[in-house]
Amino acid sequence: MPHLQFEVNKMITDIEKQAIASQVCSLFAEVMDTGTDHIAVSIRKLGTHNLSIGRVKEPEKGVAVINADIRDGRNIEQRRTLALGFMEILNKTLDIPKQHTYVTFTEHKGEDFHLFEKYLASWRQGEDPLAE
Repeated sequence: MPHLQFEVNKMITDIEKQAIASQVCSLFAEVMDTGTDHIAVSIRKLGTHNLSIGRVKEPEKGVAVINADIRDGRNIEQRRTLALGFMEILNKTLDIPKQHTYVTFTEHKGEDFHLFEKYLASWRQGEDPLAE
């Protein structure tokens, strides 16, 4: 059950949040070769100067920090494709420069992710974690 957490320092409407969440879920499922029903997305809007990345000199143009809690087993190419995809989504939706976005991945064993029905198994290519 990935938890994809987005913090941005720009105004963001509910419609934009819905668009971002939808695009992020689709991207995650495609890149990480899994379903979408177990994906959690958090989007938090912070004040312009409440979020910073050292290299960003103009935070008013937008800053985004993304933490993706995922099950282990994905390779660096998958993680890199996902990170760049997140940057593209935020750039197109909120006009946040890609260079103003920072993505971190935290990997966990499948059993660290719990839904009401069950905990998840370790990731396997082409899986649907809720079908098992």
